[in-house]
Amino acid sequence: MPLIKPYFTPALVLLVFSSSLWHVAQPLPMKSEGLITESCVLYANTLLQNITFALTQNNLFSGIDCSKQSVELNTETNTPSVCAPKGSTCSGITTTVFDQESCLKNIVQDLDHYYKFLASHLDSNNLLKTTVLFSLREFMENCFTRSAFTDLTLKQDVEDHPSTYDERLSLCKVLKGFQIRTITINRVVGYVHSGDHTKPVLQ
Repeated sequence: MPLIKPYFTPALVLLVFSSSLWHVAQPLPMKSEGLITESCVLYANTLLQNITFALTQNNLFSGIDCSKQSVELNTETNTPSVCAPKGSTCSGITTTVFDQESCLKNIVQDLDHYYKFLASHLDSNNLLKTTVLFSLREFMENCFTRSAFTDLTLKQDVEDHPSTYDERLSLCKVLKGFQIRTITINRVVGYVHSGDHTKPVLQ
């Protein structure tokens, strides 16, 4: 039987090689090959505590009872549904798959959204900068790849003027939404860190 030599065209070899590079080059949202460390659990918890603290500071919301205002959530992501743990039931449907990559991408988009909003907000007393923004940036920089975010620099050219009623109201609503979303993020970080997402769903 005659031997058949494998034959690859230069274009085919280039295609295979390029495909391999493309796959390797895809950025992972989490550091350490997608693993969530104990430190990340602590960073997420500290962020939630600082948001909760900020919501009790009346000087941020002068003239507004923030506790009675509505919540403004980031509607550009699907974090609560995408990050639902395996075995959870929503509308009578049990989740059997946990897509960690998709979940983390939504979390990254949430953190990026809220960071940009808060970094551009007037903060004359540096309350947000030294609490919420500080812990948010630590969480983002230490637990996610830097390339996952658009810009982590704080704006220095925010016009220094007394905040308007609408600005304080917007801050209140967005911060309340961020608190709710951060509760979800804390649950996800704890869930992934525990390894429960790799266990089979019990029927």
